[in-house]
Amino acid sequence: MTVVGIVGAQWGDEGKGKVVDLYAEFADMVLRFQGGNNAGHTLVVDGKKTIFHLIPSGVLRHGTTCVLGQGMVIDLRVLVEELDKLAGAGALDHSSLAVSDLAHVILPHHLVLDGLREDKRSGSIPVGSTRRGIGPAYEDKVGRRGLRVGDLYRPELLRSTLTEVLAYWRPMLEARGAAVPRIDDVVTALAPLAARIRPFVTDTVALLHAALDASRAILLEGAQGSMLDVDHGTYPFVTSSNTVMGGACAALGLGPTRIDEVVAIAKAYTTRVGDGPFPTELEDEVGRRLRDVGAEFGSTTGRPRRCGWFDAAAVRYAARISGATRLAVTKLDVLTGLPQIKVCVGYRLDGGPAAGFPVSDLGRVEPVYEELPGWSEPIDRARSFDDLPRNARGYVEALSSLVGCPPCLVSVGPDREQTIAMTNPFSR
Repeated sequence: MTVVGIVGAQWGDEGKGKVVDLYAEFADMVLRFQGGNNAGHTLVVDGKKTIFHLIPSGVLRHGTTCVLGQGMVIDLRVLVEELDKLAGAGALDHSSLAVSDLAHVILPHHLVLDGLREDKRSGSIPVGSTRRGIGPAYEDKVGRRGLRVGDLYRPELLRSTLTEVLAYWRPMLEARGAAVPRIDDVVTALAPLAARIRPFVTDTVALLHAALDASRAILLEGAQGSMLDVDHGTYPFVTSSNTVMGGACAALGLGPTRIDEVVAIAKAYTTRVGDGPFPTELEDEVGRRLRDVGAEFGSTTGRPRRCGWFDAAAVRYAARISGATRLAVTKLDVLTGLPQIKVCVGYRLDGGPAAGFPVSDLGRVEPVYEELPGWSEPIDRARSFDDLPRNARGYVEALSSLVGCPPCLVSVGPDREQTIAMTNPFSR
């Protein structure tokens, strides 16, 4: 039995979906532990692109059970759309998916509130929300007035919860000129969605521990990236949940000693969507080239991503706070053709070296770069590490040394087959 965790080591969009899909071949169960449909995983299998927002990408692997854990917030409409898409493709049966009865539900007022707040944040700039209702749903969860998936099937509790939560938000909604949803309308809208997902709803903590007791191979999947963690990221420009590996333990009911390996995933450069500090951002021709060649547009929002050099200081920090044991490098092919490649190895702050990782001061730091030689040879057909040009191998080895984790995987293109697996975390 091996439990492997996957975490993004940057600001999200690192290519976790492709890595999860690859490792799901060796896993009996894939569990997503946080976030909602503000995340997107894009997979390319045999040239066909599939985008998931809620369901773990391991669902494309036959015989793998995919779990939406209780740390998630779920928009039922989006989940049903994904279920219908998978069912239409013949890629879904009732034994391949489980939805936690304790996960929270994104309600109509969450979407309204998210948009209102992003448009009218008083005294500050927007935080870059995806406007999917994620933050307000987590706020209701922490405020102990949230609606959980299992509550959908208890009519009296459903109505009493909706009554309480809408009474709480009514003054804010009315003050900003927004209509307050009617309880009957919300119940009516939720009913067919709740019926559609009911065959999948279960106690996922019991399901997980049954798999552990049976010595199954288990893969843990997070959304977003470590630098967007609500506690450890570039606050307030963060998501509303814990994206680091420790968050999986709380969100899934999994003891930390049960995790055997943690794979930190990072692009060969850095991207960020939305506002917030980004020390290595390139607002020049190189940055535009990275965006165009890397197709850096959000799979959920379509927003163009900000692009910059690889930030080894940030990824090293992310690896440490999640206890990463291995490093996966994605989109190495995007750097092909650059004669010189810079890597941020640290920062200067107030004229001197920055102490530790100054997450609260990233907006004021100056990156310290090392320059590495690039390569011009195409690498999209490489299938082993030795197939890569010498400078490409040297670049990966330099990143591994700076981050402090041995490399286990290098992606050289979007397709599933364009992946160099150097070691397998499930083989211990």
